[in-house]
Amino acid sequence: MTDFPNTPSLVNRLKQRLIFPTVLALVLLLAPSAFAACGKVTIAEMNWASAEFMANLDKIILEEGYGCDVELIAGATMTSFASMDEKGEPDIAPELWANAVRNPLKKAEGEGRLFVVNPTPIVGAGEGWWIPKYFAEAHPELKTLQDILKRPDLFPHPEDPSKGALYTCPSGWGCQLATNNLFRAFDMEEKGWRLVDTGSGAGLDGSIAKAYERKEPWLGYYWAPTVVLGKYPMVPVDFNAPYDADNWNNCIALSEEECLDPKPSSWTKSEVNTVVTKNFKESGSDAMSYVEARKIPLEALGNMLKWMDANQATGEDAAYEFLATQESMWTSWMSADAAAKVKRAL
Repeated sequence: MTDFPNTPSLVNRLKQRLIFPTVLALVLLLAPSAFAACGKVTIAEMNWASAEFMANLDKIILEEGYGCDVELIAGATMTSFASMDEKGEPDIAPELWANAVRNPLKKAEGEGRLFVVNPTPIVGAGEGWWIPKYFAEAHPELKTLQDILKRPDLFPHPEDPSKGALYTCPSGWGCQLATNNLFRAFDMEEKGWRLVDTGSGAGLDGSIAKAYERKEPWLGYYWAPTVVLGKYPMVPVDFNAPYDADNWNNCIALSEEECLDPKPSSWTKSEVNTVVTKNFKESGSDAMSYVEARKIPLEALGNMLKWMDANQATGEDAAYEFLATQESMWTSWMSADAAAKVKRAL
């Protein structure tokens, strides 16, 4: 009788040959979805330096640390918020200055469309009207906005020196609505003042730089953290007026058509939020924990903006520089596993 190979061993080998390729194929088929559990994510890349940096930082970390497929969508405060509220996209606004959209944001939260998942992504941020430090020191009598409004002659308009100039924000920025309404609330036109439309973020920056280079007066809106206020020291204006939330939220922060009778007010306390859509919040992705934990001190962000300016760098460049130099900070925002993935990718 002829001996046959050990039958159980042969059967096992046959099973291995048949089953293992099948299992491997299933693993390879399922692996992309496992690694891309975060899925497609869109992030608002708003049109100022700190927001560009924040958006690119989130993009890199979500892609490398959490396997997300990230797309940046260009925008601004009002346009990005409106798109998130009405269309559910982009999924994340890393740096939303909420003063201009406080009521609609509250409504969207109440109706479950949008969520403030990180109320202080930038610790110490602020905004309002400013004058150059050298000018404040040369005119110590200008202690409040009321003092300034009496002297339009000290802030000559570039096109009509007989009028005072107040530099406002570019169209589409929430601060344009507030500045223009406060201009009316304080009866500035009747007191000899005119608004100066800066046209763009670059135009607003350029107006401050030009004033500093010539040591000229300047009055207008700006915010921190920014490269500009790092390079050109400014003094915030004391509005010397009571803040009323109803007046601000239901008039000052709205369009002129919706704010027929604005009342004088101090600038509202700045609120910078990270806001996400319902889809992203309910996606179940671990990336949510990072978005909730990410907080950057004002000084650290200011240093990155100065680095961007000195090196003519993009928001993406600055994000990589931050990851390379601030490891102890950003690793604290995520799990050890996610941090290790990001570090391997750098």
